[in-house]
Amino acid sequence: MKWAALVVFILFFLLVTILGFVAARWRKGDLSHLEEWGLAGRRFGTLITWFLVGGDLYTAYTFIAVPALMYGAGALGFYAVPYTIVVYPIFFMILPRFWSVAKKHGYVTASDFVQGRFGDRLLALAIALTGIVATMPYIALQLTGMQAVLAAMGIGGEWPLIVAFIILALYTYTSGLRAPAMIAVVKDLMIYITAIVAIIVLPIKLGGFGHIFHSAQTALASTTPPGSFVVTPAQFSVYGTLAFGSALALFLYPHAMTGVFSANSRNTVKRNMALLPAYSFALGIIALLGFMALAAGIHTKTTSAAVPLLFIKEFPGWFAGFAFAAIAIGAIVPAAIMSIAAANLFTRNIYRAYFVKSATPQQEAKVAKVVSLIVKLGALVFIIGFPQQYAISMQQVGGILVLQTLPVLIFGLYTRWFHRRALLLGWLAGILYGIYMWATTGYKSTTYVLHLFGHSMPAYAAIWALILNIVVTVVFTLVFSALKVGRGEDKTSATDYHVEASV
Repeated sequence: MKWAALVVFILFFLLVTILGFVAARWRKGDLSHLEEWGLAGRRFGTLITWFLVGGDLYTAYTFIAVPALMYGAGALGFYAVPYTIVVYPIFFMILPRFWSVAKKHGYVTASDFVQGRFGDRLLALAIALTGIVATMPYIALQLTGMQAVLAAMGIGGEWPLIVAFIILALYTYTSGLRAPAMIAVVKDLMIYITAIVAIIVLPIKLGGFGHIFHSAQTALASTTPPGSFVVTPAQFSVYGTLAFGSALALFLYPHAMTGVFSANSRNTVKRNMALLPAYSFALGIIALLGFMALAAGIHTKTTSAAVPLLFIKEFPGWFAGFAFAAIAIGAIVPAAIMSIAAANLFTRNIYRAYFVKSATPQQEAKVAKVVSLIVKLGALVFIIGFPQQYAISMQQVGGILVLQTLPVLIFGLYTRWFHRRALLLGWLAGILYGIYMWATTGYKSTTYVLHLFGHSMPAYAAIWALILNIVVTVVFTLVFSALKVGRGEDKTSATDYHVEASV
């Protein structure tokens, strides 16, 4: 048991626990209403939104999963850096439109938009179910990160996951989105301190970057299968499609959309798309921790343990505890937002749409709070049922699913040309093909090799599934349009997508 690290860890964890409960009274609103509990009344300005969305997107994935892939497979893991760079220019053009139409019509979820835009309950249900299911492996990734740091301090077994579940349940049930928003400020400051100290101290202790890179290259060459210090030509297509596919999927996740919808203005969303790349700089530094673990002689079959073991070995116990607290809090914040987002989807687009159409805001909030607990249980089931060699695979699996909502959500923001029934068929084709490709690997990899015209083309399965999705959507749009199948009612207008006023 690493007592010095554990004591510091507990102290900081108690601090954020207190903040989580205090948050219920921060920018006070009626938390018995779904819009207040699930979106904090859409009142967050630029700074809070920056911390919230940053805390939402840069998570245990950043500190545990990315370095773990670098540690085990080498340079392929660096795909996370370009993906978080290209994502912001793309969504700078998209998300302000999404915020405007959501504000105008009071949409809480992306599926609310689908229902309003296409007048199709079945299509809205498909998008809601996809968002909920895709969120579960992402929450599982956060819990895996927490488990890794606790194990490094000598706390093993399954009970840390139970503790994490209870803490998440208390935060989300009592305070809604306000809790992770307040905690995100502390969490991000802690992570930046940890990253800055690590990038200065570790190279000094390990003989400089030249020695780190040489040692990492040597260590990777001796692994089975061998890792690569630089991306090889055979990995180009996988690297590129992982980066591009992950970028397209990032803001389609319900938790990312929830963070955006909670902003108080369209300009706040724009400013955040301009400011969030600062996190990408930190990610680039953190990714190198995987190579530093190799250079430090860290040996573990559990790749997620590489960074925690590195910190235990190279830092004083008190600082390791501080870093572990940053990582664990970095898991709690997004997991809370993710469970809130999934609960919003269920409440608005399943419970209200199919079971209690006249549900009051108070009833919606009660249901959402309970569902947020169930979603966390689903994440625990995912960890047990689909153990992954690399924790990052959990995020990639979610990406396969959520990327199939792109034609509906993104194309739908700009045009009504695509037929609602064709969009549903395209979504179904993409989901089934994506799951099939993942299944052919024994649920162990999200890379699929497509054999076409005598050529073998390995790529991120989400991209292959999206291509099929779009092809099916276009073909059946032409068919249904020719047959004059009803298109459904569009309750939005062109001006709705350009609303500028603050809430």
